[in-house]
Amino acid sequence: MPAEINTGDTAWMLVATALVLLMTPALGLFYAGLVRGKNTLNTFMMCVSAIAIGAVTWAAVGYSLAFDGTGDLVGGLGHAFLKDVTFEPRDGMTIPHLLFMAYQATFCIITIALISGAVVERMRFGAWIAFAALWSILVYAVLAHWGFGGGWLIEGGTLDFAGGIAVEMASGFSALAAAIVVGARKDYGRQALLPHNSVFVLLGAALLWFGWFGFNGGSGFTTGQNSVLAFTNTLLCPAASLLVWFVLDALRGRRVTAVGAATAIIVGCVLITPAGGFVSPGWALALGAAGALPCYAVIVWRPRTRVDETLDVLAAHGIAGLTGILFIGFFAQQNWNAISDGLLYGNATQLKWQALAAVAAPAYAFAMTFALLKLMGLVMPLRTSEHDESIGMDVTQHGEEAYASGEGAILVSPEAGIEEPVPVADAV
Repeated sequence: MPAEINTGDTAWMLVATALVLLMTPALGLFYAGLVRGKNTLNTFMMCVSAIAIGAVTWAAVGYSLAFDGTGDLVGGLGHAFLKDVTFEPRDGMTIPHLLFMAYQATFCIITIALISGAVVERMRFGAWIAFAALWSILVYAVLAHWGFGGGWLIEGGTLDFAGGIAVEMASGFSALAAAIVVGARKDYGRQALLPHNSVFVLLGAALLWFGWFGFNGGSGFTTGQNSVLAFTNTLLCPAASLLVWFVLDALRGRRVTAVGAATAIIVGCVLITPAGGFVSPGWALALGAAGALPCYAVIVWRPRTRVDETLDVLAAHGIAGLTGILFIGFFAQQNWNAISDGLLYGNATQLKWQALAAVAAPAYAFAMTFALLKLMGLVMPLRTSEHDESIGMDVTQHGEEAYASGEGAILVSPEAGIEEPVPVADAV
């Protein structure tokens, strides 16, 4: 019998779509608090730009490449420019095909925005726009097909409830590649580059957690058990990560930090993203507690390297997503809505497929991002000059300041470039 539209499921998915879209400006707030004050607006704008780029490229070709057909590596172009994407249900679902497309678009958007955290404070805004558009098609759409849309990983048996492959591992390992190619900030390793507003960071993290209930809870696509389980696990797993992070911070520095707390919330949300609808609430708590450890270790270790992956996207998303993907291989349960059990419940094959995903997705994301940025660097400069970086990305890229001084505001004109400060009244 053909599926019919369910109004309750549709209403929930409309709300979930709005919640996930909220996550992108929330991420902008989170990221903006972590950078220096002179780069606040530019950091926020890199996230906001992902909404425009991701929505347009997704509607044009990304959605089709991800969800049209069952090719092993990439889908077709049958849904390009939303051809045949209508109010009818999609593939046995109880929500309109058009709504499914819109919900998936918000995933593409937030994933693009996540990568910006690796290159803030020095990447040119124009280069970022070009990169975001190309990356959304060449990397995100392909990995979404592998994990969600009928590609080789999902068809082989890999379980990924809400985006451990296409969102978390893709963004984390792409961020690492981007940081390597773009290079470190000029002051990296020479002076402390500290967050300028921890309140922004905490507020952004809180809004992200709120939006994550739509991200994970909506990935059940109904108001049924899968969504309820994922929703509940999205409460429990980050709470466990937060508690463990408190202990780790206290042991390491004798203080529990606000930035650490905000980071722990994000890590916990990422950890449960691939596993949310496949593990019990008890295992969700265990994942949040145990999964915080490798992420914390990478965050502590990374500043000792020469890689200026500025806002630790690799640790908070790449490593956490990988951990969640592997966790499914051990602890997934059919009693908790998984298609098959994990190793602990007698099914070693599931762990094999989770391990394949944990190797293939990061490798593809890293290699493609590295190659894409290297090629882009041949035709355009990727980063600003040291002079512009010193002034700040807000002024040099946008002609605005987040915090205009009481004595004056900086004016920028296309003809004259950066001018001297003038009185605020005159600037207005």
